[in-house]
Amino acid sequence: MAATPIPVTAGLSADGGGNNYRFALTALTSLFFMWGFITCLNDILIPYLKMLFDLNYTQAMLIQFCFFGAYFIVSVPAGMLVSRIGYKAGIVTGLLIAGAGCLLFVPAAAAHVYAMFLLALFVLASGITILQVAANPYVSVLGQPETAPSRLTMTQAFNSLGTTVAPFFGAWLIFGGMDVPEPVAGAVTESTVQLPYIILAASLVLLAIIFTWLKLPAMGKKDPTAALPLGGEAWKQRHLMLGALGIFVYVGAEVGIGSFLVSYLSMPEIGGMTKSAASHYIAWYFGGAMLGRFIGAVVMQKVSAGKVLAFNAVCAVLLVALTILSSGKLAMWSLLLVGLCNSIMFPTIFSLAIAGLKQYTGQGSGILCLAIVGGAILPLLQGVLADNVGVQQAFILPLLCYLYIAFYGINGCKPRAVANTANAAKEAL
Repeated sequence: MAATPIPVTAGLSADGGGNNYRFALTALTSLFFMWGFITCLNDILIPYLKMLFDLNYTQAMLIQFCFFGAYFIVSVPAGMLVSRIGYKAGIVTGLLIAGAGCLLFVPAAAAHVYAMFLLALFVLASGITILQVAANPYVSVLGQPETAPSRLTMTQAFNSLGTTVAPFFGAWLIFGGMDVPEPVAGAVTESTVQLPYIILAASLVLLAIIFTWLKLPAMGKKDPTAALPLGGEAWKQRHLMLGALGIFVYVGAEVGIGSFLVSYLSMPEIGGMTKSAASHYIAWYFGGAMLGRFIGAVVMQKVSAGKVLAFNAVCAVLLVALTILSSGKLAMWSLLLVGLCNSIMFPTIFSLAIAGLKQYTGQGSGILCLAIVGGAILPLLQGVLADNVGVQQAFILPLLCYLYIAFYGINGCKPRAVANTANAAKEAL
């Protein structure tokens, strides 16, 4: 999933950036890569823990439930925290909390307790949430305001790069040496998952030390209640509310498909490959999303964002329908190609939803960030379907999600001035 875009705050640009901020921007870019990497690693962790604890699909999807549930629970407190301590301290705090979450995988594996793995994931995701709340606007203000969009685009491209390379890292360290499609005695051990997360913990702590050492201006401190998404005029905007639902179903569909890829591709009637081999194909799914962002950026210079969104959503519906109704390589590649359709959806829905909000843009952004909880709820529901009707048929849930996104691109994204309409009606009377 792409990093959450945050509206650029006017008047916070750093004068005289130049060489002083190049290293800082490089370090920030590594953050975007890191949280894309960690998020995608969950798709490798799911089949691993499913085999380790002999879980059904519903139980395995609790991994995504705990991870993305943190976005919903921690987003508002994270915004208040960053408003009090500033961007730089927020980044350091997020990195250290995420590092602590990674280290919790060591006792979780030693104790062989699934609930401890889920707790570790929640702590890890809480740190990533704080990191996103702080790092996105920091990229925007470290330089000239007019070049802020290009900086955010560049850093978010590295987020996609992280999701593309993570499957190779996870398959090598977690499934390395396992050449069986189903678990056998001794093939899956608790210690296998410890090394990857120890490496990640060390990397996160190293980044925290680097950011503590960097001499950067104090930015980001403001009234912590200024843009809380808890009430107000933003909730009355139809296109924003429909957009929030769009973010909810999009994240749920993207995460749900990614979470089931390894299990789906290893099915005899689909790919018939080992879990290790299937893990590598996740890179095709997220790599398609990375490629599609560059294509979409060019296309949307000539075609309206709503039409491009609707076109991609319709293509996704057709591809998911094809994977449900077919088998073999056709079913396999039709699902992997959905990643290409996903590419522009998140940033496009986000930008369409906050269009025209003016002074309510910050609050609207907060509402949309809360909607990322779709990544927690919908994959869990897809797991329930998989346990009852089968993995292949369970993809009907993402299909319905893409149908809604097509509607949003065609009609739902069009702003309607609720207040003006009401005033006009009163004048008519």
